[in-house]
Amino acid sequence: MEKKQEKKQPKVEKKAEEDVALSEVEQKELELALLKEQLETAQAEIAELKDQMLRNRADLENTRKRLIRDKEEAVKYANSSLIKDLLEPLDDFDRALEAAESTEDYKKVHDGVVMVSSQIFGILERNWGLERIVALGNEFDPDEHEAYMVVPDDSLEHEMVLEEFSNGYKLHGRVLRPTKVKVGKPNI
Repeated sequence: MEKKQEKKQPKVEKKAEEDVALSEVEQKELELALLKEQLETAQAEIAELKDQMLRNRADLENTRKRLIRDKEEAVKYANSSLIKDLLEPLDDFDRALEAAESTEDYKKVHDGVVMVSSQIFGILERNWGLERIVALGNEFDPDEHEAYMVVPDDSLEHEMVLEEFSNGYKLHGRVLRPTKVKVGKPNI
């Protein structure tokens, strides 16, 4: 009988070893299944993030293009208010030219042109911050005046503007164009 027990015991041990081996295989299969599931989840997240990144990149590019287009539009039409303000004086110039063709009275033409000039300057001064630089009789200032001619003058203590050849202008306090002037220079 001992022989039978000895025979049975190895069978039991063998069965236990098989169960342990099977258990280890099942364990590894479970781990593998879990890893596959985690891999699939990670791959799905990566695909979703790639898709989101591509959409964000496209949105950024569209925003960049829109900003460029908006900037171009703003630059293109930035002076539309100024142009609109000048349409009325332009019409007045046309009327003055028509009057000049139909009359011999040049005083009326002169008065019409003076009126239009005043109207344009008034619009630019009120609405756009333009101011005329007054130079005649003032001390020469190279920041605001451009000397076209210099003449000696012993009666002067400083360089003085004696004559204006063309008006100078400032826009919001910054010199836009200097006044072209004749300067009297003292002999020292």
